[in-house]
Amino acid sequence: MRILLILIFAPLIALALMYFVFPGRLVAIGRALLRRRGGMVQKSIVVDGRNWPYLEGGDTSKPLLLLVHGFAGDKDNWSMIAPYLTRDYHVIAPDLPGFGENERNPDLAYDLQAQTARLKAFADALGLSRPHVGGNSMGGWIALRYAIEYPDALASLTLLNNAGVNGANESELQKQAANEDYNPLVLANLEDADRLVAMVVHKPPHIPARLKPVLYADGLKYRDQLDTIFWVIATEGRDHPLNDRLGEVKVPTLIIWGRHDKLLDVSCVPVLEAGIAGSVSHIFEHVGHVPMIEDPKATAAVMKGFLAKH
Repeated sequence: MRILLILIFAPLIALALMYFVFPGRLVAIGRALLRRRGGMVQKSIVVDGRNWPYLEGGDTSKPLLLLVHGFAGDKDNWSMIAPYLTRDYHVIAPDLPGFGENERNPDLAYDLQAQTARLKAFADALGLSRPHVGGNSMGGWIALRYAIEYPDALASLTLLNNAGVNGANESELQKQAANEDYNPLVLANLEDADRLVAMVVHKPPHIPARLKPVLYADGLKYRDQLDTIFWVIATEGRDHPLNDRLGEVKVPTLIIWGRHDKLLDVSCVPVLEAGIAGSVSHIFEHVGHVPMIEDPKATAAVMKGFLAKH
């Protein structure tokens, strides 16, 4: 009986110990398990003297899917959807310069043209031949520019709540950032994390207090740099949206959006539909800004249904 009790409670005690004493290790274990579930392995490649970490999974003989994260995100933004994609696709998800484990050089240019050119250089360095390219938020804007600037370099385009276009209605983010002295997407402090999460997802999950310092460490450490990058992006989106260039997209295009997106209003969808010939769209009624995180299974089903045709 004593041995049985030890076997039952030892894992619980170990988890409790890690939660209270080693929360960083607990988060690292959780991240590793999530990657393993999706068959994703971390790799890296040097491109133009810069080390690019990326996740890769799936059979290399299957169609190639290149996924681009959004502002303040990283390659693990795709780890939750990976289990539903790597069965049928060869998936690659990099950290963009300025984010994740990539170079955080404050002297780099972080405008969208520069980031798009860097993504193309990354794809070329890996020898990625006409991948299906998808992106969320800022990453969707980069993916959209990729399709415009390099029309022969991709097989299809998937836009998930992408930035870079203006809809008929202002989003909550646009309203809050209108006076340019408040950035809703940068953490003021650790206590501000719940507000930020509620801004991004429709139904915010409970995040245990001991894990918050680990989960938001980078957001606080690089707060000033993220703020600078945000205003570069926000200003470009305001002054130079891609509304008038959507007709230049020539590849099959899927548009995915969450009805409750507070960052980028769902009224962007009809603009994209009208501008990109032959595009198709799907609006989820129960999610916000990051459908691949909020409902990865349903998002993957929509993506796979589209990709199977192209």
